[in-house]
Amino acid sequence: MKDTPGLCLNPDAVTQQYIFNHTMLRVRDPKISLDFYSRVLGMKLLRKVDFNEWKFSLYFLAMVSDEKSIPQTSDEDRSKFTAGLSGVLELTHNHGTENVSETPYHNGNTEPRGFGHICFSVPDIKAACERFEALGVNFQKKLGEGGMKNIAFIKDPDNYWVEIIEA
Repeated sequence: MKDTPGLCLNPDAVTQQYIFNHTMLRVRDPKISLDFYSRVLGMKLLRKVDFNEWKFSLYFLAMVSDEKSIPQTSDEDRSKFTAGLSGVLELTHNHGTENVSETPYHNGNTEPRGFGHICFSVPDIKAACERFEALGVNFQKKLGEGGMKNIAFIKDPDNYWVEIIEA
């Protein structure tokens, strides 16, 4: 892979201390999206920040195996904890969008294409997909379909694609 065009083989040493922290998705209705990401995918809410003067709220979620590790002391402690993690999902809710009938955001997978998807790795993809079906989750691509038969794509409430792979 060293011959991949554009690849920097010797990045600045300081960058080795950087963490890829989060990806942000805009959501129409936080109640529905929080239910999906917490109940269906098992993410924990780390932090909620309201910006009422600008009419939006942020919800930071992540896969946290020990919920007791999430600070309960202060928002500053929760903020530092969240900023130190990798793989955080930030859901941004612009107040009032929950009152419109359709998601006002482009999911990146209809024309013109742009953003593609996020991905979750599961220990048993067949069992996970059976669980998603039982929960009534919408699929973009079921396991065994298409050219790549060993992956699935489900859709969140705003029709963002979520790739499911087996570890």
